[in-house]
Amino acid sequence: MRTALSIAGSDCSGGAGIQADLKTFAAHHVYGMSAITALTAQNTLGVQAIHEAPPVFVAQELDSIFDDIRPDAVKIGMVSSAALIATIAERLRFHKAMNIVLDPVMVSTSGSRLLAADAQKVLEDELMPLALLITPNIPEAEALTGMKIRNADEMVQAGRLLSRRFNADILVKGGHAVNDANDLLVGHEREIWFEGKRINTKNTHGTGCTLSSAIAANLALGVELPKAISNAKEYLSEVLRHDPCLGHGNGPLDHAALGCSRQF
Repeated sequence: MRTALSIAGSDCSGGAGIQADLKTFAAHHVYGMSAITALTAQNTLGVQAIHEAPPVFVAQELDSIFDDIRPDAVKIGMVSSAALIATIAERLRFHKAMNIVLDPVMVSTSGSRLLAADAQKVLEDELMPLALLITPNIPEAEALTGMKIRNADEMVQAGRLLSRRFNADILVKGGHAVNDANDLLVGHEREIWFEGKRINTKNTHGTGCTLSSAIAANLALGVELPKAISNAKEYLSEVLRHDPCLGHGNGPLDHAALGCSRQF
């Protein structure tokens, strides 16, 4: 069985973070592992509190994993402080981790700031250059580039800028009303649009976590990056389309539900 590691925060409501990642790995028949960076008190309405794990403990988690069950892919989500980011980067370099998918969790879907302001530079300098793929949404791409992204052309400009800066593939996610649900992959002399159709549901808590962990699961299975992204988008669309929270579950997708908002 192929293996994947999620380095992220715990979501006590079960729809995002480590919990979403492990459900997604399981749905792809990939053995999932986790290094928890923080405990969060959160739900579909927002993030109420964050309790960060000490960097030395996170380093021990990573060493325990890599020394025994080496991951075929690594997904990185919520990392909220400069010290923690630097520690994770150092251990991933030490262990020569491969197939790193970095979801730069700066702002949650509900609008809560999840990355300390002083940590962004360390994230850019230490962790992003290790990634095979970085998956910013529109607000995160704006924060990383300093530019306003209002249309498809500006998504292309932002993607090119970030790809050159970090020498990585960049998946600019257009799901924040800029370009419907179309995402753009930029990097290594290729620009590929992945078209998607916006699905009318309020149960979107954890969509970014689920997409990035689905990409990591596909990479762990040996799928090439463009196809891994296409597969992951199709998987996420199916989860949203069947909307288990509303009683429209469909077999094996039921256990991969996103956060279920009851605020209708």
